[in-house]
Amino acid sequence: MNPLERAGARPGPAFTVTFDGRPVPALPGQTVAAVLWTAGVTSWRTTRGRGRPRGVFCGIGVCFDCLVTVNGRPGQRACLVPARPGDTIATQDGSGHGGGTP
Repeated sequence: MNPLERAGARPGPAFTVTFDGRPVPALPGQTVAAVLWTAGVTSWRTTRGRGRPRGVFCGIGVCFDCLVTVNGRPGQRACLVPARPGDTIATQDGSGHGGGTP
């Protein structure tokens, strides 16, 4: 028996978000990071200096490794932002503000 069955939990209906132009399924209550992980995406940001891939590191909003652009707003911590129906999520390069600015 899985934990959802034991708790009698029934998630709401699935919905879709878009990640880098492709549709990705999501469930109510999932963070952006959880949605991306479930879709097999483990990296969605590159560092400013060397362009190294980053994704979730701490998972609690402390380290800022999981920054992503959500609905045109860069610098969103994927581990904290709840996914919402119709969200547009994009890989973030560096700070997400272009031109290498912090």
